[in-house]
Amino acid sequence: MKSFKRPVSALATYYFLKSLLTGPLFPIVWLFRMFKYWTLAYEFDDEGISMKWGVLWRNEIHLTYRRIQDIHLTRNVLQRWMNLANVSVQTAGASAAPEMVIEGAPDPGALRDALYARMRGSGEDSSGEEKTSETHDQPEVHDQSEVIELLLEIRDLLRERS
Repeated sequence: MKSFKRPVSALATYYFLKSLLTGPLFPIVWLFRMFKYWTLAYEFDDEGISMKWGVLWRNEIHLTYRRIQDIHLTRNVLQRWMNLANVSVQTAGASAAPEMVIEGAPDPGALRDALYARMRGSGEDSSGEEKTSETHDQPEVHDQSEVIELLLEIRDLLRERS
């Protein structure tokens, strides 16, 4: 997956235009959104995604690929016009809201697809190279007769206790 650290510059323009819609609150809303834009940083590694932002209150979210349950790509009219999208990453939790919303990705569709591949344990690592069988977490395969023998032994022990 081609990773990025900072959002695209079109996100700052989007924040400006969206802040204009607040009318007289524009300066305050725009300032808060620009602080988020200036401090927003992403990091994609082999284990998961990290997102950091904030000046006075620093926010950090780290999600491992294993925890990701679903990924949604949403765009409003203004975002489609500016070629932007929100990539919402959801985990298994009590909240219906997404755990992380990635804004300002250079290619949101490709990011979504790459995250799906990582989430589902694709055969490729972050460098695009095929993983070998040693890197997969697979249980050790035993001879069937050993497994059956062990199960019969457990059954007999349980019968003795009852």
